[in-house]
Amino acid sequence: MTKSPVMETVKILGFGGSLRKGSYNWALLENAKDLMPEGSILTLHDLSDIPIYNQDLDSNIPEPVRRFKDAVRSSDGILISSPEYNFSIPGYLKNALDFASRPPNDNPFPGKPVAIMSASGSMLGGARVQYHLRQVLGYLDMRQIHRPEVFIASAHTKFDKDMKLNDESARGFMRQLLEKLVKEASFYSARKD
Repeated sequence: MTKSPVMETVKILGFGGSLRKGSYNWALLENAKDLMPEGSILTLHDLSDIPIYNQDLDSNIPEPVRRFKDAVRSSDGILISSPEYNFSIPGYLKNALDFASRPPNDNPFPGKPVAIMSASGSMLGGARVQYHLRQVLGYLDMRQIHRPEVFIASAHTKFDKDMKLNDESARGFMRQLLEKLVKEASFYSARKD
């Protein structure tokens, strides 16, 4: 009699594009923990200690960048939630992605499944940051989950005082996005073994 294979937990790494206390995007990531499919786990990573990228550091990567790269490598997939700054990607998020992808022979992103969410006080819910971020993630050769798109518009009306997302439609779209991400991440995990 053969043993059935042991199912490994699918590990998703989440990080955000906002440093502010009370960030709707960080709250979105925290809410995603409760919506993760069975057999998966979401671990959040704080990017606030990553220094400004300087190519002179490619041969001596700072410890916060090394920790981030290791977290990306040990994950099966990535979940990003970011606000939109000036129609685009917040500088510190772009900086973290740039630094972690350098030097080119030590880039942990290629092939890694990734999903994006955004929350904003605007009526577009951060749509433009997602479109710009998709260009960057495409260049990094990540496997993007394109649908459903999760835009939380008028975010100040969608969270309660404890920062719990109280919009059931948005929660439903998040569940669908996370299910697709975890499914793709499980394929990725099987391929790398």
